Amino acid sequence: MAGALWGVVYGTAMVSLSSVCGATAAFLIGRYLARNKVETQMEKFPKFKAVADSLGEGGLKLVTLIRLSPAFPFNLLNYMMGVTRVRLKDYVLGSWIGMFPGTVMYVYLGAAGTELLKAQGTGGKSPQEWALLIIGLAATIAVTVVVTRKAKAVLKTIEFNQSANSVST
Repeated sequence: MAGALWGVVYGTAMVSLSSVCGATAAFLIGRYLARNKVETQMEKFPKFKAVADSLGEGGLKLVTLIRLSPAFPFNLLNYMMGVTRVRLKDYVLGSWIGMFPGTVMYVYLGAAGTELLKAQGTGGKSPQEWALLIIGLAATIAVTVVVTRKAKAVLKTIEFNQSANSVST
């Protein structure tokens, strides 16, 4: 929707700012207002719990990787991060960096859809403009998929190391 209303650049800025503010509000609620309830919910997600223990020192990197991975339920993640040892500034920056590729992709899809609808009514864009739009969309999706896969692989390594460490101690 933001891409349709404001285009890729302004739409991305609006969605990015809004999503980070919303995630940060949930993080703070999880940390200060609903800590006990969030800790109870965390028991249902052993994958997240395994990674959560690592979030103190490598917080920025891990928050970014977790945000890039679709393996964690996004809404609960905001609250659950609040009960970890991650610092607020690492959470905010990591969330922004990690959510950015997906934000660009979805905003781009909205903008491309709007261009497609406009073109149906007016005769549309030149073949070169369409090619550029399609190539841009494909590149955006490809980058998002590649980055997401790499993040999942790194998180699997972290989970494995966490499991190995807990077995050896």
